[in-house]
Amino acid sequence: MTSPRDTFIDTHAHLDAPEFVSDLAEVRARARDRGVMCCVLPAVQARDFERARALAHEFGDAYALGIHPLFVPAAEDDDLARLDQALTRHRDDPRLVAVGEIGLDLFVPALCEEPLRTRQLFFYREQLKLAKKHRLPVILHVRRSADLLLKGLRDFAEPGESWHGIAHAFNGSLQQAQAFIALGFKLGFGGALTYERATKLRELARVLPLEAVVLETDAPDIPPHWLYTTAAQRDQGLAQGRNEPGELPRIAQVLAELRGLELAQLARDTRANALAALPRLRTLLGATDLATS
Repeated sequence: MTSPRDTFIDTHAHLDAPEFVSDLAEVRARARDRGVMCCVLPAVQARDFERARALAHEFGDAYALGIHPLFVPAAEDDDLARLDQALTRHRDDPRLVAVGEIGLDLFVPALCEEPLRTRQLFFYREQLKLAKKHRLPVILHVRRSADLLLKGLRDFAEPGESWHGIAHAFNGSLQQAQAFIALGFKLGFGGALTYERATKLRELARVLPLEAVVLETDAPDIPPHWLYTTAAQRDQGLAQGRNEPGELPRIAQVLAELRGLELAQLARDTRANALAALPRLRTLLGATDLATS
């Protein structure tokens, strides 16, 4: 019999994405059958807030509310007020565990140019303020933006105060990783580490303190290598593999092998790390007996 301590938490899954419209119940059931007992569903724009919340309640999961940097170009200024209102309205909802997905994306060329670069930064910093106001952790989008994100976190941290949260799909340097950890963050690892060519990421996932690591899929995105199709294959009509929370245990097995751990131990430790990063999960999952980092 599987102990609750041996089950997985997918700390980042976009189950409200269009890719799951036709079979979401089956996707979530499949994940549960494989031991993924909780998923965190981060909203990416204001119009998705209620859907993320509804799905979390329907499937017994958790959710976060935020405006993703890739959606900043289409966002209205009053979307920040809508976020504040939603966080206030649902402040007693135990399934609301964070502000997210928020952050900065300096990979997409258009977002690196003005005025969108400044607008991204404005939305990021305003959402950090809301996280502080509502005493919630943050789930960060980090793509070629680690140093700017760290500056924002430091700017809004009180002396001696640390943050709670997750740097999602982390792919920065060891020094940047250590800086996020020093501020109280866990680092999210998923399908990208299953590629043998991702040598720097795999080494980072191997050497970081285990108490700093959480697991995620970013479903339906960042498919593991066994779901990936090349550009040539897609040109021939083969669809890109859809990632889903049920892939998490297999992704975890790759990380366990990189670190020389038993899968059950990795499941227990990363579950405890997720509870530490997103403290409301502890009450939600009735897991007060588990140790945190």
